[in-house]
Amino acid sequence: MSVPHLSLSAARRLHLAAQGLLKKPRRRARPADILSTISQMSLLQIDTINIVARSPYLVLFSRLGDYPQHWLDEALRNGDLMEYWAHEACFLPRSDFALVRHRMLAPENMGWKYRSAWMAEHDEEIAKLIAHIEQNGPVRSADFAHPRKGASGWWDWKPHKRHLEGLFTAGKVMVVERRNFQRVYDLTHRVMPHWDDERDMLTQVEAETRMLENSARSLGLFRPQWLADYYRLRQPALPGLLARLQEEQKIIPVSVDELGPAWVHASLAAELTQAVEGKLTATHSAVLSPFDPVVWDRKRAEQLFNFSYRLECYTPAPKRQYGYFVLPLLHAGQLVGRMDAKMHRKEGVLEIIALYLEAGVRPTTALEGGLKSAISEFARWQHATRVVLKHLPDGLFTAGQSGWEIDSA
Repeated sequence: MSVPHLSLSAARRLHLAAQGLLKKPRRRARPADILSTISQMSLLQIDTINIVARSPYLVLFSRLGDYPQHWLDEALRNGDLMEYWAHEACFLPRSDFALVRHRMLAPENMGWKYRSAWMAEHDEEIAKLIAHIEQNGPVRSADFAHPRKGASGWWDWKPHKRHLEGLFTAGKVMVVERRNFQRVYDLTHRVMPHWDDERDMLTQVEAETRMLENSARSLGLFRPQWLADYYRLRQPALPGLLARLQEEQKIIPVSVDELGPAWVHASLAAELTQAVEGKLTATHSAVLSPFDPVVWDRKRAEQLFNFSYRLECYTPAPKRQYGYFVLPLLHAGQLVGRMDAKMHRKEGVLEIIALYLEAGVRPTTALEGGLKSAISEFARWQHATRVVLKHLPDGLFTAGQSGWEIDSA
């Protein structure tokens, strides 16, 4: 049986189909879509930067359209979701607890996320903290005073913050909700009362096999080397897994222009047929997060989309190429550009500090319409009433246009 051959643009569309970014949503979002969308992606990376919109909310907006952000908070609070180290810190379905439990039980393998020496040195205080939670219920680190007033900085966490983060990585506590995006922790045995390590545990090999299968499904189209990064696996046994998945008809081998051999997950078999026939179309334009699964693997984004990207908010301002918090721009199956933006919430203004198109992308009526629609929808979701434009590429939007008003509809 011949191996299907795909153009690079068709490969991109299969990946976007798997990610829920090929076409605009057909209906208004519902609360249940939070879990189903995260399940489709497998993971939703967490980041706290709020200069435009916090990343997890934006990733969902790119796929669902307008929705109330508190739906994500409620999905965590009602037990649909959990948090743990997956790609990085991520929301994932609580039903996937078994996939990460082996990491919790070997926290010393988690690098900077767990300081064994700190936990040993403060074992008495940590035991008292666990007893406090047992007796008084869930806590935030904000519930405890810092012993040094005025101290600040990422690595100058107060002791209870360090204790709680260590207990979280070790699986002794779990995040049960967020208040003003601050983690609220409760004891794991209360959050997961029916879980039994002896009965329900997966071995590391079993768990990582499931992670790789999730990665294949969520990527849709993939090269083998892309699979491990999704859950940050170190050296998975890929050849045997791929052979088994192909034998079980869960993945389909293909060849792709410029990429060579690749695989398509069987859940996209119908879309693969369309792609081979040149009938798979991409109609969605969207503002993406820097931590969207489409771009979080920078090597994959460059290989698949020819999109070279890095986050520059931790780069000194004079050395930045594009800006502080630069958002990739998706249009019709292609990453066409990026924009540095800031949301001025009190004024109700979305400021586009600078917008850049990728090399070879020319302004057209369709491109301009797609980007303007995507930016306007994003601004409206952020309760902005106006978009202000600063630096723009030549030929994009009306000459001299400084912005536009946002309809309330």
